[in-house]
Amino acid sequence: MFLLQPPRVRELELFSAMPDALRRPERSAWADANRGGAVTDSFLEGPVFDDAGNLYVSDIPWGRIFRIDAQGAWTLVAEYDGEPNGMKFMDAGTLLITDYKNGLIQLDVATGRVAPFLARRNSERFKGVNDLVFDAAGNLYFTDQGQTGLHDPTGRLYRLAPGGRLDLLLDNIPSPNGVALSPDGKLLYLAVTRGNCVWRVPLLADGSVAKVSQFFTSYGPSGPDGLAVDAQGRLLVANPGLGYVWVLNSRAEPVEVLRGPAGASTTNLAFGGPQRSTLYVTDSTHGHVLRLQMDAPGLPLARR
Repeated sequence: MFLLQPPRVRELELFSAMPDALRRPERSAWADANRGGAVTDSFLEGPVFDDAGNLYVSDIPWGRIFRIDAQGAWTLVAEYDGEPNGMKFMDAGTLLITDYKNGLIQLDVATGRVAPFLARRNSERFKGVNDLVFDAAGNLYFTDQGQTGLHDPTGRLYRLAPGGRLDLLLDNIPSPNGVALSPDGKLLYLAVTRGNCVWRVPLLADGSVAKVSQFFTSYGPSGPDGLAVDAQGRLLVANPGLGYVWVLNSRAEPVEVLRGPAGASTTNLAFGGPQRSTLYVTDSTHGHVLRLQMDAPGLPLARR
């Protein structure tokens, strides 16, 4: 890659660490499959803010959802038999969660009650859903990643309409992960982790997709994960294998590199704080949430 100007490098700062009392230094079925059997006391993903400024995060191996207040204090909201990943609010009190074991589930954050939302398609289980985003019309886009990769490029991108229609948009993705929409809602950005890249997916007026292309190419042991878009239309890409967050302009050129601490796995992103001007990043290997003040606010997230 040739750059006319090198990107500005900035260091992500610690916002809050999972308290020791909440960590579980034990083996889990998820870590056996996804972390080489290493003891994994937590693995944070899915950051999203409620209307009161609280941050919610998921803990994949132990089926837990936490709320973190503005001062960094943690509260367990729910614990259940699942592997939750991406989360978005459907309304002010209901989270929709992509759960690897259970498909799409919903969580009442006031009571902690978990309920099925969409467990199967045509009676067939998903491979393992990963992330999700709503558009302004209430359509839900979500990825079905499973254990796909370059050896098995069969990961899928779905769209669920408000009336319940489920469309399969792509079925040839080597590890589909994070999803985000452009400011005008006409483009979907799709993190392709094992391809170490981000795809650009045009959303056509008739509901189809066409001329899908590779927008950004990364490198390293684990490729792009969570995505976010700011008010300038820049794409932010969490890259866990590097411990970076790329900030990309419209040409997919890095204008900033936000760097986590040594050994960080920067997995997912959310804008919060006053005017959504602070970027929050899950550092999954440490059980930390990092943050950094940005020069452009994040786009508001649509709900159903």
